[in-house]
Amino acid sequence: MPRAATLAPESGHGPSRWQSPAPIRYPDPDIVVLDARFQPMVLGHAAIERIATGFRFTEGPAYYGDGRYLLFSDIPNDALLRWDEITGAVATLRHPAGYPDGNTRDREGRLISCELGSRTLTRTEHDGRVTVLAAAFQGTRLTGPNDVVVKSDGSIWFSDNGAGIRGNYLGHKAPQEMPFRVYRLDPASGEIGIAVGDMDRPNGLCFSPDESCLYVVDTPSGTKTTHVYDIEGGKAVNGRLFFDGTPGYADGIRSDSEGNVWCAFSGGPGQDGVAVFAPDGTLIGRILLPERCANLCFGGVKRNRLFMTASQSVYALYVEAEGNPGG
Repeated sequence: MPRAATLAPESGHGPSRWQSPAPIRYPDPDIVVLDARFQPMVLGHAAIERIATGFRFTEGPAYYGDGRYLLFSDIPNDALLRWDEITGAVATLRHPAGYPDGNTRDREGRLISCELGSRTLTRTEHDGRVTVLAAAFQGTRLTGPNDVVVKSDGSIWFSDNGAGIRGNYLGHKAPQEMPFRVYRLDPASGEIGIAVGDMDRPNGLCFSPDESCLYVVDTPSGTKTTHVYDIEGGKAVNGRLFFDGTPGYADGIRSDSEGNVWCAFSGGPGQDGVAVFAPDGTLIGRILLPERCANLCFGGVKRNRLFMTASQSVYALYVEAEGNPGG
């Protein structure tokens, strides 16, 4: 059963901070400053917390300030879960849930979900009804929506990369019928258009604070990179490399109000967790976790609490940065 978790310390000897119940000494040694630009975002008296654990593969965190809770996915368990910020309790919101992956909220506060199992993009209405927003493109089923962001004009941008058809653990094994892409959904007309069509396997995505740029992670079987595109109308154009974290790589990404890009990151010990990049693509800091991190979001009353879904657990950290809406 999923369970709440307690914070434990870093130590050079004996049990790790995640195995021992003793308190950690500030500043948290797993928050690593690599460039002076990251230092103002680090709180010297805030530590990384493991707030829940005991899952199979967590993804898609989305914060609800109106209810003071975090919603997230446990894909192999086919469940949407809810962590209560006040009590720390974990409850199942929906099961089965279509093997949910990325989640976000639209500008009306409704949940938008990428379902790997049903291969659809859905919206949960305020009364709990589930509306299918996208299931096919030009008559062919989607390969499996993966991650999603909502622009201030209400348009929904989502990656479709076949994660749920590659096997039966994260969805249902099936042949690939069309290329992997990023799509833009017009909320008024319901029309779907190709926003990014030049990536091998688009994954996490986020907008810059002014929405003039779209960042997209590419996670093919080979080198995995993150690119940035200019937004022109309903398309992302002029794609160029933002960073190459090889041998590590990003997954879900979010930007803050200053344009820094916070990336859920996998790269082994010393890299697993979150990698933070300045707008010029420089790696400026890391938040190290004992598990690979798949996604993240900002939440809390002031949007300054970073929530991280990482393998079998969910982590949180207060930072001196504010996340942007729509992701």
